[in-house]
Amino acid sequence: MASRVVGRCRGAPGADEFLRRSRTPQVSDRPAADGLDDRSRPGVEEFVTAWATALHRAHYVPISADQRRRIVAGLADRLVTAVLAEPGEPEGGRRIGVDLVAAGFGSPEALGGTIAVIGSRFLGELGIAADPAIAARLNRLLADLAAGFTSAAHDRSLRAQDTVRLAALAARTQAEEALRVSEARFRRFATHDQLTGLPNLTLLTEQLGRLSAAQVPIDRVGVCCLDVDDFAAVNDVLGYQVGDLLLREIADRVGALTDRRIDLVARLDSDRFAILVRDTTCAGDAVKIADQALAALAAPFRVNGTEVPLTVSAGVAEGTVADGGAAALMRASEIALHWAKADGKATLRQFDQDRSNADAERYRLSAAMPAALRRGEFTAAYQPIVALRSGQLAGVEALARWRHPQLGLLGAARFIELAERTGLVVPLGRQLLEQACRQASGWQRVQPGLYVSVNVSVRQLRRNGLAAAVAQILDQTGLPPHLLQLEVTEQAVIDLTGIVTETLAALMKLGVRIVIDDFGIGYANLANLRSLPLHGLKLDASLTRSSAQPARRPGARRPGTDDDFLSTVVSLGHKLGLVVTAEGIETAQQARRLTATGCDNGQGWHFGRPVPPHEITARIVAQQHHDSVSPGTELPALPIQQR
Repeated sequence: MASRVVGRCRGAPGADEFLRRSRTPQVSDRPAADGLDDRSRPGVEEFVTAWATALHRAHYVPISADQRRRIVAGLADRLVTAVLAEPGEPEGGRRIGVDLVAAGFGSPEALGGTIAVIGSRFLGELGIAADPAIAARLNRLLADLAAGFTSAAHDRSLRAQDTVRLAALAARTQAEEALRVSEARFRRFATHDQLTGLPNLTLLTEQLGRLSAAQVPIDRVGVCCLDVDDFAAVNDVLGYQVGDLLLREIADRVGALTDRRIDLVARLDSDRFAILVRDTTCAGDAVKIADQALAALAAPFRVNGTEVPLTVSAGVAEGTVADGGAAALMRASEIALHWAKADGKATLRQFDQDRSNADAERYRLSAAMPAALRRGEFTAAYQPIVALRSGQLAGVEALARWRHPQLGLLGAARFIELAERTGLVVPLGRQLLEQACRQASGWQRVQPGLYVSVNVSVRQLRRNGLAAAVAQILDQTGLPPHLLQLEVTEQAVIDLTGIVTETLAALMKLGVRIVIDDFGIGYANLANLRSLPLHGLKLDASLTRSSAQPARRPGARRPGTDDDFLSTVVSLGHKLGLVVTAEGIETAQQARRLTATGCDNGQGWHFGRPVPPHEITARIVAQQHHDSVSPGTELPALPIQQR
């Protein structure tokens, strides 16, 4: 008979359990009833083979055939002992059923195959006489085996269910914990800056919302936006690694501010930071925090032993956070920061609604200009230029006007700077130049020799093709070149190199007059003034008004008067062969005073305000009629109302 199995069956938990239990001998040490040793009884090997085959066909267990055979041999050994022992073992069959389940063969098919093999082949294979007592004992043993098998299979099923349930609970707990950790990590990633560790714009916005939605809402808060000036140069020159180190140091300094009203410090993007200030009573509270931040950042930074000087600009806004005020405060602080940058950097600006409204109006005008140019809404008004000695109309200056469909007639001060900034001044200037030349050409029929003066912007002068465009316009309109006067600022000709020199030379070759406009308040360069191909100077209006005379110190030289100063400037112009025109003449007294200094021409409200071309025509006709009636007398300035 085969010996009991004491080896381990790998890969089958049930088989392992059975083998552990089979290490303790289960077979009775008593001799068999017929005097034979069970292990030497003939037919046992054949029975074990039949039983193992039946189990293999009925239920798959991931063990080898040899392992399965050894398990069955042990069970068969105990089965023989239970049937032949005197007296019979009352729990022998039940334990065999339990161990069969423990070995992994726990399916109904395995039980059915076991009962079939034992019932049909056990007695015959082992050569045991089927007397009534043996048969009854075998039937009882099979019943006990089935009962033990069923009970063990039920318990095993319950244990398996508990194991699965506990495993599912453990897996769910682990998954929930992993999800919480993942959510917390993602939440921090979404609400904090990865470089500095500071809260980002998302968290700042959320905090503003929480302050407004709290049970006891915060009434007023302040937002301070900080931006490092010219930080891109640091990255370009020193590298992004140094830039990142600087940003961390900036974050540390701002984060170290200890004012109790600071609710949160955030990095918005790149080199922009923000400070949220709560419980403010006025804008001054937020401004004080911004001043503290600027002071903290004013000290030099040292990175890798190198001192890196930085300046910071700041914008401050303060107000309520209720009813959408949080978003408005953020926007207002960024607008104020933009003002600080535009006003020279390294400074602080507080949001001002009036300035914001003006900026918004300028933006709307700038956005509407291209379409207005296409629709022909820009036109010219003409202001008289009078010869001071004779009082006769010598020329007119064409001044840009915008017939805005909603705002009415707009003066040049409202939109020319915007046109300069956007580059639209180039096509606008060409359009106005063509209008002025065409109008001046028409005036030649009523007053020959009347010239028109047109302003030329810096962009126009520094752009290729200006001289060619002027030549084309003169050719199209028929205006003689010497009757077109182009006014340029001192700033436009401060650097007489490259395209500016070439353009001025080409215009001079055309025969066009060139004058310096607003002379006396710009970048006066006498060397350039001497070498420029100029026809005249237009003195700025500030020179025509009387100034406060400085107090005379004892023994000091007597300071010159306004008239002395004007006479000197006019004399300088005349010595250079230039025609001198004074702007901003508003009274007859100013006109007489400038005439006495030797000034050639005058322009200002005293002689007439900018008007439509037909009013200039009417003035020319009136002047001619007056001269025919009273030759030699000056025609009074017409009472023209500003339009």
